Amino acid sequence: MSRRSEQRRDAAFVLYEAEIAGSPVSDVLDRGASALTRSLVHAADDLREQLDEIIGRYAIDWRVERIAMLERCIMRVALVEMLYPDAVPAETPIPPEGAIDQAVEVAKEYCGAQSPGFVNGILNAAMAEIGETAPSDD
Repeated sequence: MSRRSEQRRDAAFVLYEAEIAGSPVSDVLDRGASALTRSLVHAADDLREQLDEIIGRYAIDWRVERIAMLERCIMRVALVEMLYPDAVPAETPIPPEGAIDQAVEVAKEYCGAQSPGFVNGILNAAMAEIGETAPSDD
């Protein structure tokens, strides 16, 4: 995993740890965390309701609360980069496909066997919606 990928993974884990502990993300976020990790964590935390609404829209037959907590956190981080690229300091913003690929890789490594496909399906559906609502160059 590249350094940026590790920072994205770290952001998902900070969100997960804060949710498990019922603590503010600022209590869990390491002082030495990178700017990318910090931005992803704070944006995902600030936008949690909107991100969970998107996840719920595509989680057919699943309530967001029933989705494994780590999966939700992984998807929130990816959605921040897909939907709110200005919230993330990056020399080159990651394209939505890259955010999805990295989220799926984290799910493969840390979640159950069904998780990568589930994460991929929800994020790809969100990406399709983004493409439909993006302003055209015509």
